[in-house]
Amino acid sequence: MEQKDLKILAQNLANPQGEKGIQIGEMMNETNIGMTLESIKTLLIEDDEHILEIGHGNAAHVKSLLTLAQNLKYTGIDISETMHLEAKRLNETFKDQAEFVLYEGKKLPFEDKTFDKIFTVNTVYFWEDPVEYLNEIYRVLKKNGTFVLTFGQRDFMETLPFTQFDFTLYNSDEMEETVSKSLFKRMKISEKEEEIKSKTGDELIKRNYTVLTIKK
Repeated sequence: MEQKDLKILAQNLANPQGEKGIQIGEMMNETNIGMTLESIKTLLIEDDEHILEIGHGNAAHVKSLLTLAQNLKYTGIDISETMHLEAKRLNETFKDQAEFVLYEGKKLPFEDKTFDKIFTVNTVYFWEDPVEYLNEIYRVLKKNGTFVLTFGQRDFMETLPFTQFDFTLYNSDEMEETVSKSLFKRMKISEKEEEIKSKTGDELIKRNYTVLTIKK
């Protein structure tokens, strides 16, 4: 891929737009599904819980999340209007349980202590002020709630040609230090490895990623 194509890919990974964005959303769902399902498993979802996902993409995975327990409510929030509309389209059948919110990416438009569980996968690279944003997540999480933060480790992400454009990368220690500056008090780190198809082609690559389980 040429530099300009890599830059367009990077922009669409951060904020998918238009027809190209829909294609990127499908590709992201395919390449990120392992990380997403691992994050959902780590949440230990129980009956009657309200789940928030930050950066839901096309949300093709929501159907499987809603089968994990009884009477679940899912809210997805995203900065991409393209993904917002695509997620609503793909989850029309579940509109009584799943809602999708479009927002500007900084302030979470919810009341304090709204959610039992919160998770986000591969969005932290784009947070403008990570500590302030973590404090927003803290605010909308219930007292005994769980927040799962999942991201590709710096060493792996640096091998991807598009991450040179507006990605902020972290290893586990750097992310742990960032979280420690927020209001959150407790966290557990789990490091994982998986084989995936690359975002720029068809070759298989090994991805190292981190799942942080964070509590108040």
